[in-house]
Amino acid sequence: MKPAIPKGTRDFNPTEVVRRRYIFNVIRNVFERFGYWEIETPVLENLATLTGKYGAEGDQLLFKVLNNGDFLAKADQKALENRDSRTLLNSISRRGMRYDLTVPFARYVAMHQNEITFPFKRYQIQPVWRADRPQKGRYQEFFQCDADVVGSDSLIYEAELVKIYDEVFYQLGIPIIIRLNNRKILFGISEILGESNRFPHLATAIDKMERIGWQGVVKDLSSSGFDEPTLHRLRDLINIKELPELESQFVEGSSGHIGCREISTVFKYLQGVDLNCQIIFDPALARGLTYYTGCIIEVATETGELGSLGGGGRYADLTGMFGLSGVEGTGISFGAERIFDLMTSDGLFPSTVDQAVQVIVLSLDKNCLEHSFQVTHKLRKANISSDMYPEPSRLKKQLKYADNLRAPFVIIIGPEELIAGMYTFRSMQSGEQTSLSLDNIISLLKQA
Repeated sequence: MKPAIPKGTRDFNPTEVVRRRYIFNVIRNVFERFGYWEIETPVLENLATLTGKYGAEGDQLLFKVLNNGDFLAKADQKALENRDSRTLLNSISRRGMRYDLTVPFARYVAMHQNEITFPFKRYQIQPVWRADRPQKGRYQEFFQCDADVVGSDSLIYEAELVKIYDEVFYQLGIPIIIRLNNRKILFGISEILGESNRFPHLATAIDKMERIGWQGVVKDLSSSGFDEPTLHRLRDLINIKELPELESQFVEGSSGHIGCREISTVFKYLQGVDLNCQIIFDPALARGLTYYTGCIIEVATETGELGSLGGGGRYADLTGMFGLSGVEGTGISFGAERIFDLMTSDGLFPSTVDQAVQVIVLSLDKNCLEHSFQVTHKLRKANISSDMYPEPSRLKKQLKYADNLRAPFVIIIGPEELIAGMYTFRSMQSGEQTSLSLDNIISLLKQA
C-alpha cells in the first residue's frame, strides 16, 4: 500500500512542530497574562450539540462519526432503500467531530455553570475539523486558538481582545490591521435602505465582497430584487469610514446609532493604550452573522493577501441553545494554520526556535564513548538540552550530524581530553573552539 494521508491534513516534521509550538506559546502566554484560564473539550461532540449552530452550509461541513458496532442494524430501512442520506444519518450517527471551539465552549458553560465564576475568561488551543474543500491556507484539520469572556456585557472586553491581537502579532513579527464593525450598524444600514426584512441576505452578500468584489455583490443582490438606487445608497453607506459621519446617518436610539456608540466606546477604551498595529472602523465588515449580535473584529495582514488571520465578536445569548439564557459574551480566534504558513514563507521565526538541542557531545574513540555518556548526563542534570553521537565515527561525520540538528555547540572528547579532564568546546556557527572544564562549559551554556 502506498502511504498517504487524507486531503486537507498534514504531517509536521520536528522543525515544524517546534515552530508551531512557538506560535502557540506566544498566544498562550499573552492569554494568561490577560487573566484567561485554559480548558479543553472532547474531540467528539453529540451531533445534536453541533447541528443547527453553523447554518445549513456549516452542517454540510460537519464530520459525522458512525455509531459503534453494527451501525446498520438500527438504520432507518426506508431511508436506506430510498438513498435518503440525510434521514439515514440520524439513525447511524450520533456524534461528530467538533467544527469549532465556540459551540463546545457554550455547551461547557451550560454544563458547568454552577462551578464557574462569572465573568468567566477562558482560552482553548485545540484542533477542529471541517469537511471543506482544501486550498491554500484552508485545511480540513487545523488548530484554533480561542479566547472568550462570558457573563458580562462590558465593552471593555472588546478593547481587551483587540489588545490581545495587537500584542500577539507584534511578538510574532507580523504587521496587521484590525478591523472593527458592529452587527447593529449593518442592521441599521438595512433599515435606512428599507430592507430590514431582508437583512440576512443583504449582510451575507456584503460578507462576500472581499472575495467577489462590489460588482459581485451587485449581481447577487440584483438577482434577489434589490433595485439600483438601493444599491447605490448601500455602496455610499459602507464606504463611510469615519464613525461620526456614519453615526449622523442614523436616528438617535436606532440600532445603527447604538452600534456606532458601542464602537466609539471601544475606541475610547483603547485611547492612551500603547498599540503596535493600525485599528480601523470598517462598516463593510460582516462575519459570524448567525451568532454575532454586537461588535465584530477581524485581523488581516497589511497586504491582505492571505485573508483573515483571526476574528471574533460579541454574542448575546450563545448558551441559550443549551438552556442557559441571558449569558452574554465576546470572543476571538486565531487562525493558527495561516499564521504558521505566513511565518514560514516570510522567514519570521527566530533562529533559536529551531535549536531543539543546545549542545551535542562527540566521541573520538571507543574509550571516550562511556565517558561521553556520563558528560551528557551531567549536562542534562544541569537542565541543558543535550545529546550525544552514539558511536566514535569520523569527526567530520559527527560535526555534520550536529549541523543538521542545528545544534549551536558541540563538545569534543578524545584521548587527550579524557586524560586532561578538559574538553574541546566548539561553536558551530563561528568554528571557534577552546579547551574548558565541564563546569565552565555548563556556565557558558547557561549564559548563552
